[in-house]
Amino acid sequence: MDNVAAGVTQLRIQRFVNVYFVETGTPGEWVLIDTGLPGSAKTIIAAADKLFYPGSHPEAILLTHGHLDHLGSAKELADHWKVPVVAHPLELPYLTGKALYPPRDPTVGGSLAFMSRFFPAQLPNLGDRVQGLHTDDPAVPHLMNWRWLHVPGHAPGQLAFYREADGTLLGGDAFATCHHDSIAAVLLARPKISRAGTPFNYDWEAARQSVQLLAALEPKAIGCGHGPVIKGPEAASGLRELANNYPVPAHGRYVKEAARTDASGVEHLPPAPKDKLPLQAAVLGAGILAAGAAWFFTGGRRRAKSKPKPANSSLTGRTYRGGVGS
Repeated sequence: MDNVAAGVTQLRIQRFVNVYFVETGTPGEWVLIDTGLPGSAKTIIAAADKLFYPGSHPEAILLTHGHLDHLGSAKELADHWKVPVVAHPLELPYLTGKALYPPRDPTVGGSLAFMSRFFPAQLPNLGDRVQGLHTDDPAVPHLMNWRWLHVPGHAPGQLAFYREADGTLLGGDAFATCHHDSIAAVLLARPKISRAGTPFNYDWEAARQSVQLLAALEPKAIGCGHGPVIKGPEAASGLRELANNYPVPAHGRYVKEAARTDASGVEHLPPAPKDKLPLQAAVLGAGILAAGAAWFFTGGRRRAKSKPKPANSSLTGRTYRGGVGS
């Protein structure tokens, strides 16, 4: 766990995505921001027990947005702690199974875009566990001296949270504090303020404007959904550089025309560009399988037949699994 600022702790889940424990200002009370991937609940509960006290629970779970790596363990945690999940109203159709997010765009390039082809589109249904944020009040539920900002482009109802007293910004996926388009860079946690996961950005102009909005805050400490904590002058200068030189991909489904969403979900999608890779991957996979089968039925089997038998074939006291004793 890493300290972002007073009363704000980042927990990195599976070296990939971050969740945040934020103290409310009342002793012993806190909220959880985001919930990581599915299967992260035990890790988050154990961290909360260590950070606060055994059996501790938040006042609420706040979601920056509902993509699977932020929503993943929300229902399990909400059921365990018996607390509500709060999100922007524009996220509710996706969090309650009434709509799917704009389709990911694997044609923009990069290792994350390649991997995005295999990410599930269906999300866990939070049902009546989730409730919409009051959009006429900028205060963050349960958090004194914090305010929320609507920062769409990556998700329709994406939120960022800001504490003006000390310049602490939790940016969700409005941007990242690592090179998010590279799986390797995310896993290595090399600090670099950059655009958020490219294949999931459905409105590039909105994404740019969201970064510009947050850069104007001149934050002194930053935590995002992906990447390490960044503090000091590098926080504001790095975000300002991104805002002034926001990189839009050269090609992709949403580059020339954004998807349009409303309170019920996706309203309009631009046509999808042809993606040749699935066919190429299928051909490559078939070739690898064929080569493996040929090895097994020819050279592999001949070598197996020619292998001398041991003098004593008894394996008493050992377990035999797939040809390897353990």
